Amino acid sequence: MSDSPRPVVPAHVAIIMDGNGRWAQMRGLPRQEGHRRGLEALRRTVRNAADLGIRVLTLYSFSTENWRRPMTEVSFLMGLLRRFVENDLAELNEAGVRVRIIGSREDLAPDLRALVERAEAMTQGNMGLTLVVAFNYGSRDEITRVARRLAVEVAAGRLQPEAIDEAMLSSHLDTGALPDPDLVIRTSGETRISNFLLWQAAYAEFVFTPVLWPDFDRKALDDALAEYQRRERRYGGVGQPAEAKMGVA
Repeated sequence: MSDSPRPVVPAHVAIIMDGNGRWAQMRGLPRQEGHRRGLEALRRTVRNAADLGIRVLTLYSFSTENWRRPMTEVSFLMGLLRRFVENDLAELNEAGVRVRIIGSREDLAPDLRALVERAEAMTQGNMGLTLVVAFNYGSRDEITRVARRLAVEVAAGRLQPEAIDEAMLSSHLDTGALPDPDLVIRTSGETRISNFLLWQAAYAEFVFTPVLWPDFDRKALDDALAEYQRRERRYGGVGQPAEAKMGVA
């Protein structure tokens, strides 16, 4: 029997789901079909993450910059979120998945906001995978909203400026009490983070894969995890390979 440590599965994996449009274009299909296939990849990834023992999965589904796209595409993406919540919520709840939606809700239609709130309320007591959907999310917007709220508290005399530290700011972010991501994956071959979890991903490992999001499957996820397990995580000190750090992700 081998005494080598078992590979560590990261506790929190975040994914920038990219490449739906290019996937469709390469096949001569409309962009909407790429987004539909992307939703299927999302469902696969949620199941695979739960099977692997990942505790938190954060998916970047719609950014604050995506409002610049044609309104027909924006409306379609909004409809995809509606269908995901309406069609998948019961199954997710039965599987013990806890759903959280992060991002600004001010621009969302009232019915969509109500769906989001229902999904969170229905699953808030679940103890399995936490599925975080970043929708109408931008990290700069998130940090700006936190700074504004804290500034209001300081101006009202309810908070001393010197009381503001990293822990306080982190607790006011959309991700709240969630652990920071250990691994951030971006699909489609792009090598930028596009305003995603800028604060939270300060010490995350990044894996960039050429796989377009609609093609992202168990093998692609396993390959990203294998790359993570080969990395050394130092946090400013002397590190060890992730696979040697049992219980630490």
